[in-house]
Amino acid sequence: MDRIDTVPELPFRVGFTGHSGHIRIEPIPSVHQSSPVDSLPEFILPPAFVKETPESIKKFVEDKYLLPRLDDDEFCAEKSGRQWEFDWFDQAKVDLEPTMPRSIVVPAWELPFRRPSNLNKWEPASVQVDVSELVVEADNSIGVRISGPPKDFVKGSIHNRPFRPGGLDDSQSMGRTFPDGASNGEWVRELLIGAPAQVIPPSFKQGMNLGDLKGHPCSWIVCEDQNLPSTTPESTLSVQFDDLFKRAWEDDVMELRSDGDSSNSELEINVIEVVSPISIPSEAENKSEFSADPESSVIDQILSTTGSGGLTKDLDESGDDDQEKAKEAKVWAVTGGCDGIADHFDELVPDMALDFPFELDAFQKEAIYYLEKGESVFVAAHTSAGKTVVAEYAFALASKHCTRAVYTAPIKTISNQKYRDFCGKFDVGLLTGDVSLRPEASCLIMTTEILRSMLYRGADIIRDIEWVIFDEVHYVNDVERGVVWEEVIIMLPRHINFVLLSATVPNTIEFADWIGRTKQKQIRVTGTTKRPVPLEHCIFYSGEVYKICEQEKFISQGWRAAKDAHRKKIMNKQTGVGGSASLGAPHTQKPYTSFMRGKPNKPTSSQNIVSTGWANQGNNNWGSRISEKSVWLSLINKLSKTSLLPVVIFCFSKNRCDKSANNLRETDLTSRFEKSEIRIFCDKAFSRLKGSDRNLPQIMRVQGLLHRGIGVHHAGLLPIVKEVVEMLFCRGVIKILFSTETFAMGVNAPARTVVFDSLRKFDGKEFRQLLAGEYTQMAGRAGRRGLDKIGSVLVMCRDDIPDESDLKNLITGSATRLESQFRLTYIMIMHLLRVEELKVEDMLKRSFAEFHSQKKLPEQQQLLMRKLAQPTKSIECIKGEPAIEEYYEWYLEAEMYSNQITEKVLQSSVSQSFLMPGRVVVVKSQSGQDHLLGVILKAPTSVNKQFIVMVITPSLPLTLQSSDDPQKETNAGLQILKPKSKRGMDDEYYSSATARKGSGAVNIKLPHRGTAAGANYEVRETDPKEFLSICNAKIKIDQVGLLEDDSAAAYSKTVLSILNQKVNGNKYPPALDPVKDLKLKDMSLVETYYKWNNLLQKMSQNKCHNCIKLEDHIKVAKEIKKYKDEVDTLKFQMSDEALQQMPDFQGRIDVLKEIGCIDSDLVVQIKGRVACEMNSGEELICTECLFENQLEDLEPEEAVALMSAFVFQQRNASEPSLTARLAQAKERLYDTAIKLGELQAHFKIQIEPAEYAQENLKFGLVEVVYEWAKGTPFADICDLTDVPEGLIVRTIVRLDETCREFRNAAAIMGNSALYKKMEAASNAIKRDIVFAASLYITGL
Repeated sequence: MDRIDTVPELPFRVGFTGHSGHIRIEPIPSVHQSSPVDSLPEFILPPAFVKETPESIKKFVEDKYLLPRLDDDEFCAEKSGRQWEFDWFDQAKVDLEPTMPRSIVVPAWELPFRRPSNLNKWEPASVQVDVSELVVEADNSIGVRISGPPKDFVKGSIHNRPFRPGGLDDSQSMGRTFPDGASNGEWVRELLIGAPAQVIPPSFKQGMNLGDLKGHPCSWIVCEDQNLPSTTPESTLSVQFDDLFKRAWEDDVMELRSDGDSSNSELEINVIEVVSPISIPSEAENKSEFSADPESSVIDQILSTTGSGGLTKDLDESGDDDQEKAKEAKVWAVTGGCDGIADHFDELVPDMALDFPFELDAFQKEAIYYLEKGESVFVAAHTSAGKTVVAEYAFALASKHCTRAVYTAPIKTISNQKYRDFCGKFDVGLLTGDVSLRPEASCLIMTTEILRSMLYRGADIIRDIEWVIFDEVHYVNDVERGVVWEEVIIMLPRHINFVLLSATVPNTIEFADWIGRTKQKQIRVTGTTKRPVPLEHCIFYSGEVYKICEQEKFISQGWRAAKDAHRKKIMNKQTGVGGSASLGAPHTQKPYTSFMRGKPNKPTSSQNIVSTGWANQGNNNWGSRISEKSVWLSLINKLSKTSLLPVVIFCFSKNRCDKSANNLRETDLTSRFEKSEIRIFCDKAFSRLKGSDRNLPQIMRVQGLLHRGIGVHHAGLLPIVKEVVEMLFCRGVIKILFSTETFAMGVNAPARTVVFDSLRKFDGKEFRQLLAGEYTQMAGRAGRRGLDKIGSVLVMCRDDIPDESDLKNLITGSATRLESQFRLTYIMIMHLLRVEELKVEDMLKRSFAEFHSQKKLPEQQQLLMRKLAQPTKSIECIKGEPAIEEYYEWYLEAEMYSNQITEKVLQSSVSQSFLMPGRVVVVKSQSGQDHLLGVILKAPTSVNKQFIVMVITPSLPLTLQSSDDPQKETNAGLQILKPKSKRGMDDEYYSSATARKGSGAVNIKLPHRGTAAGANYEVRETDPKEFLSICNAKIKIDQVGLLEDDSAAAYSKTVLSILNQKVNGNKYPPALDPVKDLKLKDMSLVETYYKWNNLLQKMSQNKCHNCIKLEDHIKVAKEIKKYKDEVDTLKFQMSDEALQQMPDFQGRIDVLKEIGCIDSDLVVQIKGRVACEMNSGEELICTECLFENQLEDLEPEEAVALMSAFVFQQRNASEPSLTARLAQAKERLYDTAIKLGELQAHFKIQIEPAEYAQENLKFGLVEVVYEWAKGTPFADICDLTDVPEGLIVRTIVRLDETCREFRNAAAIMGNSALYKKMEAASNAIKRDIVFAASLYITGL
């Protein structure tokens, strides 16, 4: 500020400092004082630092910012696998940005013709809107995306909002923020024509003064640049905006649709993408954007020059169909690529992000090319075909683009193995339930459940992800975990691209189309059906090998040869020659007859492939069976002689694997060098265990097998033992591996040969045959790429040969289709209810299960619009206001009631006794307009199975057929009333009844029609179901005269008798009383019967009943009703109520309201937020356990033991021995589960309370976990149960994750005591062999 002079000796200046505006007075010296520095001599001081060069600056930046280092002592290999409490992101020292405002003020747009005309300036109203609707990131997020604390960067928080799923429709608030009139340039046009401009900003009192604005006549024309080359006939686009705005103002609509739905708009504007003429050859200009192969509209100039017979020829063929193809629906799953991609790959992708030391296959080149273009790909190929190459390239692109890539796998073993494979190539991190390694890495490997949790919890790391790689996509068929894959695919934001890797499945295109349509992005489908190593399939029977399939072709001769050998062996046994004596095997050994705890396998008639295992053998022929040991020795000798080792033998039981390996105790297949390698490897691997753990029985037994080249692999093994077996098998020192099915999916370790011990498996519910897809998955492990020319697959047959058709379908049949396993879970519902913009209905609509119904929505919408545009018909009644609609509704309602009572009432034993000749009945009319009154003439007999009834028809036909013979005319079915003068004596109305006794024959031809007593009648056969009512009236009939003599007098008398039954103006006589006459006891049926009769009476009293235009009006009413029903059906099919799981959703919402997780307005309460933390156990039981404070009186060891019931999965286990307090806690928790099951059953959820409690609470390891938490050695706790060691370790590891979830829930609840208890419980179980680090992570 300016200097202020007070006195000559005291100059000073005044200023304001600080945020609070304090006054500061600073004196200014009036006389310049000399500085000591001024007396120093003038010379240049030496530099304090070395002179900087571009190289030194680059090295400094790389060392400090691009190459972060970790503490070598803290993050050494020995400590990997543990959960560190380390704040990665606080070390970055990143300055936080200012907090973003929650809302701002924006103008509210108003149509010009609605504004007051007498204003000189326009002052729009202002509205307050959310900032999240204005930020650039609004399309990718829900709500304000403000970065959370660094500790939640990777896994997110329950308080974060998730990102907006890709393909989700924009929220309604987006339309309020930027109306079309404010964003399409209309305000510029207003200024040009002299309309008042907006000069006052929102929330301001004054604005700019622009002076008087004068209008300037103009006309806007939007067209393309004429200098650009023409592309298509549609490229000349010219639209008069004056007409456009005029029409919009007249219709009071300002909508320019951006969703591509041009069929419903009156004015269509096509946006044409202008591409550089250099990159567009003339041959490709006419290719439609929405053609079946969008990429063929010029990959680039390279592919356009492939020759006349190449790509350009295909492009020219589509030139005439451009307009039709443009109108077709967009193809989301694009199959096949241009052949030129593989031929010109080096030119298309000159600078690859990752170089491979081998020549890529064609499908790999196509996938890499599309990845370079930033498109999503779906790769379907057989096992070992090279799908991992595509995943590696996605990692390389993420590193090149400084983004992130996520690799998800269904099994933890795959995650660990991929981490080891990728560690030397990329910056890789690992995230599983119990391990968190380098989460700041650019390439993250994680389980699908972890990624789902990150999406629901709005982890900020999602912003950086460019690729998500889904390996083993066919795992979506898994009943338990397949829903997780669908949730992740639906929830991923739109900026993330997909890389889907799958085995060959029949409906790859369908699944890719679902993903593309859900995410609104095209999916490139590529792959190969060619196996890198061809397979041959054989039968192994009685020591011989019979080839039955080669090059995907079934060989019937081989099957017949095996069948002949089996038949000859059976004949030798029957003749006493001795079938199995040639092998010298004893017959006294008791064979293995069960896969599951000694329970015999009972085959059914539909299980035709039972014969390949032991399951189909009865107790009677045990003595004649070849011993198990001899079978395996015969097989191993055969494989060894023919150089078919190593071999993987799939046994579908853990016990079966162990027993089969024990049968080869005398077999030794390794050399001295291999034994030394195995011994050194095992010593290094098990050296990290404690002394007592190294001598566990399982470890000692497996080491003994490994030294002889035999391995075992199943879920019952300790994790470290499984990893040792896998690594040694990959090294080739294990020659024989007995494994369960998980080895085929979880481990990438091919072998020379694959053997199937059986073709039946237990799937958790029942024994069944293998599916073709399961067989193909396991058989694909045969054949090592680069080592074997062919892979061998053997099916062991012991006592019978499977049918040829069964084997053929199994080997050459198609794989299992990808089916949706989507189901609603409580945690999914509450996660979605946390955010107002996300709806559970949207998740249901986008599931794979609803794909086909949602795909039809555009067609149904167009059909609905066409039906609504149709003119509706009306009925003009000559008797005043039309009542036909009411009459027609009565008719439909009466028909509904009649259908309900016909089967139960009219066909009951009581009613049958009333259906005798002479009984008056009401018969259903064939036209459906009016019912007929008639009488029963003859009851059913052995000759005539139906009733013969005479009914009064409503009116005469319009035309009569003439005939020369009156008798023939009568028999033909039409009887004309003769004048009285021409009647004979027999034709009088009241002639006496026939005195003779009839023979019971029916001499008239049915149906028999005629006229008598002024009314038309018809005699016909009638089914009992056509009776609508049994009247309480009964008349006398002349059965002989009616049916045998065809007497006109008898017909006249009967007609008059029927007509006389109408009393008091009613058309029908009263029906039999259902209680007094029919003796009905079902009250609901009796009530329905009365309603039905009342409706018949109402219809007879309606003015439309006897109307001459009744038939015409009924037709019109029927059409109107049909039209309304079709419109209502279409509206229902397009609504959320038509979703398959909507009833289940409503029931679950009621359950959540009842237990207090949500309120009546569907707002998630604190109890619901606690339930959102429960991922490892059943969320409702866990939440109720916490809120009922069931863990309060338990010690940490007892609490964690009780919590093991949430994560233990084995159904059958020995009964644990519990303390009194644990037994009481167990009963209390089980009662809570029963109550929740009953509550869900009450709200119509398909749950059996007892089964629900048993499925979600398994107390088999409570004692084991309790002893482990108290410090008991692992060898001792294994003696407390019959559960395998591997399952014990798996349960305790998952239990640590459950403790963390309970700890987080306790923090939400504010329960500090429970928080500390869960920390103590987690520390008590984290020790020794259970939490030993994975060999894949630490290495050897």
